[in-house]
Amino acid sequence: MTESNSNSNASVSSTSSLNSSFPDIEDDQTIASILAGDESSQVAGTLGKRLSHLDSIPHTPRVNGEIPDVNDATLDHERLSERLATYGLEELQIEGDGNCQFRALADQLFRSPDYHKHVRKKIVKQLKHFRKSYEGYVPMKYRSYVKKMKKSGEWGDHLTLQAAADRFGAKICLVTSFRDTCYIEIMPKDKSPTRADQDKGWGIEKKNFPNKDGSL
Repeated sequence: MTESNSNSNASVSSTSSLNSSFPDIEDDQTIASILAGDESSQVAGTLGKRLSHLDSIPHTPRVNGEIPDVNDATLDHERLSERLATYGLEELQIEGDGNCQFRALADQLFRSPDYHKHVRKKIVKQLKHFRKSYEGYVPMKYRSYVKKMKKSGEWGDHLTLQAAADRFGAKICLVTSFRDTCYIEIMPKDKSPTRADQDKGWGIEKKNFPNKDGSL
Protein backbone atom coordinates (compact mmCIF):
# COMPACT_ATOMS: atom_id res chain seq x y z
CA MET A 1 0.00 0.00 0.00
CA THR A 2 1.11 3.55 -0.64
CA GLU A 3 1.55 5.81 2.34
CA SER A 4 -0.34 9.08 2.26
CA ASN A 5 0.54 11.39 5.13
CA SER A 6 -1.29 14.65 5.70
CA ASN A 7 1.52 15.91 7.94
CA SER A 8 3.71 16.78 4.95
CA ASN A 9 5.59 19.49 6.84
CA ALA A 10 6.89 17.12 9.50
CA SER A 11 10.64 16.70 9.45
CA VAL A 12 11.86 13.36 8.12
CA SER A 13 15.33 11.90 8.51
CA SER A 14 16.96 8.49 8.86
CA THR A 15 16.91 6.35 11.97
CA SER A 16 20.66 6.73 12.27
CA SER A 17 20.33 10.50 12.40
CA LEU A 18 17.70 10.08 15.11
CA ASN A 19 20.18 8.24 17.28
CA SER A 20 23.12 10.55 16.55
CA SER A 21 21.09 13.67 17.24
CA PHE A 22 20.64 12.61 20.86
CA PRO A 23 23.89 10.75 21.73
CA ASP A 24 23.64 11.44 25.48
CA ILE A 25 19.91 10.90 25.92
CA GLU A 26 18.72 7.45 26.95
CA ASP A 27 15.21 8.51 27.83
CA ASP A 28 13.01 7.45 24.90
CA GLN A 29 10.08 9.41 26.29
CA THR A 30 12.10 12.62 26.09
CA ILE A 31 13.25 11.93 22.54
CA ALA A 32 9.72 11.19 21.36
CA SER A 33 8.37 14.31 23.03
CA ILE A 34 11.07 16.52 21.50
CA LEU A 35 10.49 15.24 17.97
CA ALA A 36 6.70 15.30 18.23
CA GLY A 37 6.71 18.96 19.18
CA ASP A 38 3.86 21.25 20.14
CA GLU A 39 1.76 20.36 17.11
CA SER A 40 1.21 16.85 18.44
CA SER A 41 0.01 18.13 21.81
CA GLN A 42 -2.50 20.46 20.17
CA VAL A 43 -3.84 17.69 17.95
CA ALA A 44 -3.97 15.22 20.83
CA GLY A 45 -6.02 17.68 22.85
CA THR A 46 -8.49 18.23 20.03
CA LEU A 47 -8.85 14.57 19.26
CA GLY A 48 -9.00 13.68 22.93
CA LYS A 49 -12.10 15.82 23.32
CA ARG A 50 -13.76 13.91 20.48
CA LEU A 51 -13.06 10.55 22.10
CA SER A 52 -13.41 11.53 25.77
CA HIS A 53 -17.03 10.38 26.02
CA LEU A 54 -16.28 6.87 24.77
CA ASP A 55 -16.10 4.00 27.25
CA SER A 56 -12.81 2.13 27.06
CA ILE A 57 -12.70 -1.57 27.90
CA PRO A 58 -9.81 -2.83 30.06
CA HIS A 59 -6.82 -3.63 27.88
CA THR A 60 -5.52 -7.20 28.03
CA PRO A 61 -2.12 -7.69 26.39
CA ARG A 62 -2.06 -10.76 24.15
CA VAL A 63 -0.28 -12.18 21.16
CA ASN A 64 -1.81 -12.57 17.72
CA GLY A 65 -4.19 -15.46 17.09
CA GLU A 66 -5.62 -16.65 13.81
CA ILE A 67 -5.40 -14.34 10.83
CA PRO A 68 -8.92 -13.35 9.72
CA ASP A 69 -10.03 -14.50 6.29
CA VAL A 70 -10.61 -12.03 3.47
CA ASN A 71 -14.35 -11.69 4.10
CA ASP A 72 -13.95 -11.02 7.81
CA ALA A 73 -11.10 -8.59 7.17
CA THR A 74 -13.21 -6.70 4.64
CA LEU A 75 -16.15 -6.41 7.05
CA ASP A 76 -13.81 -5.33 9.85
CA HIS A 77 -12.30 -2.63 7.68
CA GLU A 78 -15.71 -1.35 6.64
CA ARG A 79 -16.76 -1.16 10.29
CA LEU A 80 -13.58 0.70 11.18
CA SER A 81 -14.02 3.15 8.30
CA GLU A 82 -17.52 3.98 9.53
CA ARG A 83 -16.25 4.61 13.04
CA LEU A 84 -13.43 6.82 11.83
CA ALA A 85 -15.89 8.89 9.83
CA THR A 86 -18.14 9.22 12.87
CA TYR A 87 -15.35 10.86 14.86
CA GLY A 88 -13.98 12.97 12.02
CA LEU A 89 -10.90 10.81 11.49
CA GLU A 90 -9.24 9.78 8.27
CA GLU A 91 -7.28 6.64 7.49
CA LEU A 92 -3.59 6.94 6.71
CA GLN A 93 -2.42 4.14 4.45
CA ILE A 94 0.63 2.45 5.95
CA GLU A 95 2.85 0.16 3.89
CA GLY A 96 1.59 -3.40 4.35
CA ASP A 97 4.95 -5.08 4.90
CA GLY A 98 4.29 -6.56 8.34
CA ASN A 99 5.74 -3.51 10.06
CA CYS A 100 2.48 -1.55 10.03
CA GLN A 101 2.03 -1.35 13.82
CA PHE A 102 5.57 -0.09 14.28
CA ARG A 103 5.23 2.35 11.38
CA ALA A 104 2.05 3.75 12.92
CA LEU A 105 3.68 4.11 16.33
CA ALA A 106 6.70 5.79 14.72
CA ASP A 107 4.39 8.21 12.91
CA GLN A 108 2.73 9.19 16.19
CA LEU A 109 5.88 9.26 18.33
CA PHE A 110 8.45 10.65 15.89
CA ARG A 111 6.24 12.23 13.20
CA SER A 112 7.48 9.79 10.55
CA PRO A 113 6.78 6.07 9.91
CA ASP A 114 10.36 5.79 8.66
CA TYR A 115 11.48 5.35 12.27
CA HIS A 116 9.71 1.98 12.53
CA LYS A 117 12.98 0.04 12.92
CA HIS A 118 13.96 2.23 15.84
CA VAL A 119 10.56 1.77 17.47
CA ARG A 120 10.66 -2.02 17.03
CA LYS A 121 14.17 -2.11 18.53
CA LYS A 122 13.05 -0.17 21.60
CA ILE A 123 9.96 -2.33 22.09
CA VAL A 124 12.00 -5.52 21.85
CA LYS A 125 14.43 -4.03 24.36
CA GLN A 126 11.51 -3.36 26.70
CA LEU A 127 10.30 -6.95 26.33
CA LYS A 128 13.77 -8.30 27.09
CA HIS A 129 14.56 -6.11 30.09
CA PHE A 130 11.17 -6.43 31.78
CA ARG A 131 10.39 -10.06 31.06
CA LYS A 132 8.41 -10.61 34.26
CA SER A 133 5.93 -7.93 33.21
CA TYR A 134 5.07 -9.62 29.90
CA GLU A 135 5.89 -13.33 29.81
CA GLY A 136 2.64 -14.31 31.51
CA TYR A 137 0.76 -13.20 28.39
CA VAL A 138 2.85 -15.30 25.98
CA PRO A 139 1.62 -18.90 25.40
CA MET A 140 4.99 -20.07 24.04
CA LYS A 141 8.64 -19.91 25.00
CA TYR A 142 9.23 -16.28 25.83
CA ARG A 143 12.67 -16.16 24.22
CA SER A 144 11.19 -17.52 20.99
CA TYR A 145 8.49 -14.85 21.07
CA VAL A 146 10.99 -12.02 21.59
CA LYS A 147 13.27 -13.42 18.89
CA LYS A 148 10.34 -13.58 16.48
CA MET A 149 9.23 -10.03 17.31
CA LYS A 150 12.75 -8.78 16.64
CA LYS A 151 12.44 -9.69 12.95
CA SER A 152 11.43 -7.00 10.50
CA GLY A 153 8.06 -7.81 8.96
CA GLU A 154 6.71 -9.62 12.03
CA TRP A 155 3.28 -8.31 12.94
CA GLY A 156 2.96 -6.47 16.22
CA ASP A 157 0.25 -7.47 18.69
CA HIS A 158 -1.40 -6.16 21.83
CA LEU A 159 1.61 -7.13 23.92
CA THR A 160 3.93 -4.98 21.79
CA LEU A 161 1.43 -2.14 22.12
CA GLN A 162 1.58 -2.44 25.91
CA ALA A 163 5.38 -2.55 25.76
CA ALA A 164 5.35 0.58 23.58
CA ALA A 165 3.12 2.41 26.06
CA ASP A 166 5.46 1.40 28.88
CA ARG A 167 8.66 2.24 27.01
CA PHE A 168 7.62 5.65 25.73
CA GLY A 169 5.37 6.64 28.63
CA ALA A 170 2.45 7.15 26.26
CA LYS A 171 -1.26 6.49 26.48
CA ILE A 172 -2.20 4.70 23.25
CA CYS A 173 -5.78 5.26 22.09
CA LEU A 174 -7.19 2.62 19.76
CA VAL A 175 -10.28 3.04 17.63
CA THR A 176 -11.00 -0.56 16.67
CA SER A 177 -13.21 -2.64 14.43
CA PHE A 178 -14.34 -4.87 17.31
CA ARG A 179 -18.02 -5.71 17.21
CA ASP A 180 -18.52 -5.15 20.95
CA THR A 181 -16.42 -2.02 21.45
CA CYS A 182 -14.86 0.69 19.35
CA TYR A 183 -12.35 2.20 21.76
CA ILE A 184 -9.46 0.94 23.90
CA GLU A 185 -6.97 2.93 25.95
CA ILE A 186 -3.58 1.38 26.67
CA MET A 187 -1.90 3.00 29.65
CA PRO A 188 1.74 2.72 30.76
CA LYS A 189 1.84 0.33 33.70
CA ASP A 190 4.22 2.06 36.08
CA LYS A 191 3.86 5.76 35.38
CA SER A 192 1.43 8.45 34.36
CA PRO A 193 1.46 9.02 30.60
CA THR A 194 3.48 12.01 29.42
CA ARG A 195 1.54 12.15 26.15
CA ALA A 196 -1.31 10.53 24.28
CA ASP A 197 -0.94 8.84 20.91
CA GLN A 198 -3.91 8.12 18.69
CA ASP A 199 -3.35 4.87 16.80
CA LYS A 200 -6.49 3.68 15.14
CA GLY A 201 -6.24 -0.08 14.80
CA TRP A 202 -7.87 -2.27 12.21
CA GLY A 203 -9.29 -4.93 14.47
CA ILE A 204 -6.99 -6.69 16.86
CA GLU A 205 -4.92 -8.98 14.67
CA LYS A 206 -4.15 -6.93 11.56
CA LYS A 207 -3.46 -3.30 12.27
CA ASN A 208 -3.62 -1.01 9.29
CA PHE A 209 -3.41 2.02 11.61
CA PRO A 210 -4.98 5.14 10.20
CA ASN A 211 -3.77 8.56 11.24
CA LYS A 212 -5.46 11.79 12.32
CA ASP A 213 -7.67 13.77 9.99
CA GLY A 214 -5.54 16.26 8.11
CA SER A 215 -7.93 19.05 9.06
CA LEU A 216 -6.84 18.92 12.71
